[in-house]
Amino acid sequence: MQEIVGQCLARRLVEWGVDTIFGLPGDGINGLMEGFRRERARLRFVLVHHEEAAAFMATGYAKATGRLGVCAATSGPGAIHLLNGLYDAKLDHVPVLAITGMQETSVLGSHYQQEVHTQLLYQDVADYNLMVTNPQQLPGVVDIAIRTALANRTVSHLTFPNDVQVAPAAEDPYRHVSPGTPPRSSTVVSRPPVAPEPAELARAVEVLSAGRKVAMLVGIGARDAGAEVVAVADALGAPIVKTLPGKHVVPDDHPLTTGGLGLLGTRPSEELMEECDTLLMVGTSFPYGKYLPSPGQARVVQIDLDASLSALRLPVEVALTADSASTLRALLPMLPRNGDRSFLEKYQKGRDEWRTRMGALQDASRRPIAPQYLMGCVDELAADDAILTCDSGTVATWAARHWTIRGGREFYLSGNLATMACGLPYAIGIQQAYPGRQVIAYPGDGGFAMLMAEFLTAVRHDLPVKVIVNNNNSYGQILWEQIILGYPEYAVRHREPEPDFGAWARGCGAYGVKVTEPGDVSGAVREALAHPGPALVDCDVNPNEPPMPGKVRYEQAKHFTEAFLRGQPHKMSTLATVARDKINELRS
Repeated sequence: MQEIVGQCLARRLVEWGVDTIFGLPGDGINGLMEGFRRERARLRFVLVHHEEAAAFMATGYAKATGRLGVCAATSGPGAIHLLNGLYDAKLDHVPVLAITGMQETSVLGSHYQQEVHTQLLYQDVADYNLMVTNPQQLPGVVDIAIRTALANRTVSHLTFPNDVQVAPAAEDPYRHVSPGTPPRSSTVVSRPPVAPEPAELARAVEVLSAGRKVAMLVGIGARDAGAEVVAVADALGAPIVKTLPGKHVVPDDHPLTTGGLGLLGTRPSEELMEECDTLLMVGTSFPYGKYLPSPGQARVVQIDLDASLSALRLPVEVALTADSASTLRALLPMLPRNGDRSFLEKYQKGRDEWRTRMGALQDASRRPIAPQYLMGCVDELAADDAILTCDSGTVATWAARHWTIRGGREFYLSGNLATMACGLPYAIGIQQAYPGRQVIAYPGDGGFAMLMAEFLTAVRHDLPVKVIVNNNNSYGQILWEQIILGYPEYAVRHREPEPDFGAWARGCGAYGVKVTEPGDVSGAVREALAHPGPALVDCDVNPNEPPMPGKVRYEQAKHFTEAFLRGQPHKMSTLATVARDKINELRS
């Protein structure tokens, strides 16, 4: 059978090591689908229910593996649906290739049905963005697109008109009038470790050695440098603060870490940032400047592979443009050991107190069910190498504080885009990559409802993902964001009845259970995690449980009070919840 462009694309993807495409067919990519069919023995096509989910799956796959994630969608509406997931990949710096269809070249410009010029639509999200118009461009432009995505940790996009997709791959339809030749390439990309400049390294040592109260802030850019982070922190006597995307860089039970930073972070992490005189930032451009040292308070050294991400939030004295592991290894023998551990020990004590307080909030007797208790049960019962994918919302707070990184555990969420609905698709993409590991999705009811059809995708593809739905029948994070501005909540709670997502899971042919009583939580989670196939626990939790910041500031308390004075509904139940939390913390 004569090779067509669609098969040439599929074969080249395989040669790059791609084994999975997440997508949804349509008449705009039928030629590409035929190519995928011909290579089906080596290239798996995961059929989804919504293209947005396909992009999330590719992004989750790329985040967890470091490999290229690939998604495909038809022309027009299908390509449009991919965008949210692709922006998630772009903003979190992970390599994803998007493949879309285009109307055949002879009708372009004639206002044809589904004529959406995706190469224009994608010009902001994709670093490499091309409409293929000649079979001679392949496989060269595929190589360029993939190499760009991998080298720059970003999104690439190729769109193929219908007629080009089915054209013979060897076809050379036009006269060659330029001195150029079609791209000839190969399936190679080089990403060697980038070492720091010796002079800059020496300056960094001078700054770090002079500090008396040194802190480290590490992000997901240091995910492969956990041992080096710990070694340098130990030499400096520096507590390690973690961004939420960087949660699994260092285990939560390691004695040097104080946990996260920001609204979802810990009190000791926030307070040490207010006190430190020197800050070493590794693999992060942490966006929330209010939680970083004030300008002039601390001398800052920042390590980042991307020079454009240095000094975004506060003045940086030394910017080391290099990879985290190589830089920390180079720094370590140059750093004198700090014998004064008083700053570290102060915040280790604060960390221990914080953990005790958080443990007290995992109260099995509370009705309605405390969301902290639900997450605590998942944390206790999950495997030591489990992967948790978290949606955006209050679930991120409960996961940040009650999901413990230990052993080989990992944690993924939408970091910079902070989009809802990513938790379940992430889990599906990651389960494809790691079929032998326990993968748990942790969405709220709002995020789950947006793409809940993808649970059926997991069932149909025999993917044993576990889904724990934190069901407060509301958009809980938005609710509290309204209150913290001083306004009563508005249009953030759904009307009764609460949905039964467990029934949906059973309707899909999977394990599903609805939990409304605290005494049933642990058993339901245990059964779901032990189930050999896809499983879902839909747990009704207290909608009036506030995701309190680690340290309540005066302005936050003031606006909270103003919202109540202006007519905040559910006042008594909210105040009762806060009071019970405080009582439990004091008892601890």
